Amino acid sequence: MTEGNYQHLYVIMEVEDGKLVPVSLEMLGEARRLVDSFNRKYNLDEKVVAVLLGYELNDISQTLIEHGADFVVYAEHPELMVYRNNIYTKVIGQIAQDKNIAKIISSEDSNFKKPRYMFFGADNIGRHLSSTVLVELESGLASDINKLEINDIKLTHQHKTDGKEVTYEKTLEMYRPDFSGFLWTTILCLDNKNHSIEREYHPQSCSIIPGVFEPIEPDKKRKGQVIEYTTKIDQNDLKVKVLNRQVIKSEVDFDRYRAVVSFGRGIKDAPEENIRLIEELAKSLNAEIGVSLPISKKPFSINQNLSAKYMILERVIGTSGRKISPMLYVAIGISGAMQHVAGMKDSEFVVAVNPDENSPIKDECDIFIKGRMEDVIPKLVEEIKKQSFVIQA
Repeated sequence: MTEGNYQHLYVIMEVEDGKLVPVSLEMLGEARRLVDSFNRKYNLDEKVVAVLLGYELNDISQTLIEHGADFVVYAEHPELMVYRNNIYTKVIGQIAQDKNIAKIISSEDSNFKKPRYMFFGADNIGRHLSSTVLVELESGLASDINKLEINDIKLTHQHKTDGKEVTYEKTLEMYRPDFSGFLWTTILCLDNKNHSIEREYHPQSCSIIPGVFEPIEPDKKRKGQVIEYTTKIDQNDLKVKVLNRQVIKSEVDFDRYRAVVSFGRGIKDAPEENIRLIEELAKSLNAEIGVSLPISKKPFSINQNLSAKYMILERVIGTSGRKISPMLYVAIGISGAMQHVAGMKDSEFVVAVNPDENSPIKDECDIFIKGRMEDVIPKLVEEIKKQSFVIQA
């Protein structure tokens, strides 16, 4: 790989109703920290580039600079006011491969091909957009990431390196909890260094879970440059037209409730019956119902209505879902994987029900009830009704 072929970290901004979606500034903050460390480690001067698409969003560019961007590439066009995947994919692909933009950013001649790294938000729009953009750029993608590092890695791989030890420099290590939530999975996007199948894969890219990283403190004195990009949109791009737009918010609004009852794979002995019990407990506490990530993968065959209501990503508590801070959090049949704990650790008071007294959730709660949910929940509901104990929304 020629050093100048791949440079800089491009961060794709997301805007809703003229305002930045919070994950945009979170990604920008992490990009700033990573690139600063990268430049010190490798004695380079690479940049954080915020990519902003929209219409009449000029004021946002300065906000992005204050929050860590060295450059803002702003593509303005009336057809970019509302997100459409085909148009956004095309424009971002153009920006990512534009040598004139790269020359302005680097202030030098180079053999620039594509960004070195690229970030997207892991929300409904970002998950879709990241996948189509990386197809356009012919590289790989890691999804739902919540930890990042850049290192040199020595690797021996039968396919990638033809069985020889090779050093991959400046590799983005992208981490996410595995399905269990207890172990980290490291995802790498590596070039083929086997001469028979030699090929380069850049940018190294990922979608980042909202709420994982903190934005940096804005600095109004921070200097940066806005590059206005002339968008190339033709009639073939406009086959899909937006005639009307209405934002449908999720029916799951944890912020409206001061109590949340969540359940995990511990419902396995009698999934439908146990979900009914959890519904009854939540009703008695005027609580919303959450789930652990494995439940959203629909691991049990149950009534379709129950599955569609509860086994959904919108109810997931944790780094792959929502971070909440209710007054009362009740964890039913949840083991306590770090992925889940990260989403509920700010709760004021935590009660856990689990038959395994050695489960990690025991170390995260104020009260641990050892027992089967089938036995415990009816007693809790009965006692709550006796006390007329309800947590008001």
